[in-house]
Amino acid sequence: MTRFAKVTFALFCLGWTVSCTVGTVQAPKSIAKGECVVLLHGMGRTYRSMQRLEQALQNQGYHVVNIDYPSTEYGIEYLADMAVSNGISVCEEKGANVVHFVTHSLGGILTRYYLEKNRLDKLGRIVMLGPPNQGSEVTDALEDQLLYRYFFGPAGQQLGTDPDSFVNSLGPVSYPVGVIVGSEAAFFDRYFSDIIPGKDDGKVSVERAKVKGMSDFLILPYAHPYIMEEDEVISQTLHFLKHGSFLHQRDSDFAGSDNGEQ
Repeated sequence: MTRFAKVTFALFCLGWTVSCTVGTVQAPKSIAKGECVVLLHGMGRTYRSMQRLEQALQNQGYHVVNIDYPSTEYGIEYLADMAVSNGISVCEEKGANVVHFVTHSLGGILTRYYLEKNRLDKLGRIVMLGPPNQGSEVTDALEDQLLYRYFFGPAGQQLGTDPDSFVNSLGPVSYPVGVIVGSEAAFFDRYFSDIIPGKDDGKVSVERAKVKGMSDFLILPYAHPYIMEEDEVISQTLHFLKHGSFLHQRDSDFAGSDNGEQ
């Protein structure tokens, strides 16, 4: 297969929205009165990709706002104001006194940008799944390609790894953040995985998922497109929202398991 064919196939897969048909995680309800969780999906995805998390959170008694936003049509600044502020507003309409966030990929960057520019007194805890907190080599490799620009729009151009890139211009987090990143690539992400140094999830490297100031960090053997649908990830997400930390069981072999470091 020629390099052009590989890139074209990889780009098609990068924009492919995967729907999972496995059963919903059932969990006993806990008292979470007044607590609301905003869900923000990743690049090229829709709110449907977060529905298993939505159900699990509702089963725990949280109000849940699963935001759908046009991730490939605008830059991060506009998307953050549109999606994050919308989620907060709906939570407030539900009478929430605490607002948590659970994000996938680009959703984590939108949340970081919004909270850097806006104060949220009701902010609770945040779980970021596969976030390109320090950018992605995938963007570095493909940002000049017409198909990439077409499929991923302005926000797709802002996820590079250069020190002066948009994501690397964001400051450290000063609120409770738990990051979960995968260490396995889906078969259609093998091309991307090969150009990313070290362990990665097919889109984001383990190291570049970290953000300075984070409260906890966890590496699990899942792929970027599916990580939000995995039972173990959902359980760890629920644990962090309740306790402010993960249950560390699998990541002891990775140097990245030290909290708050980059």
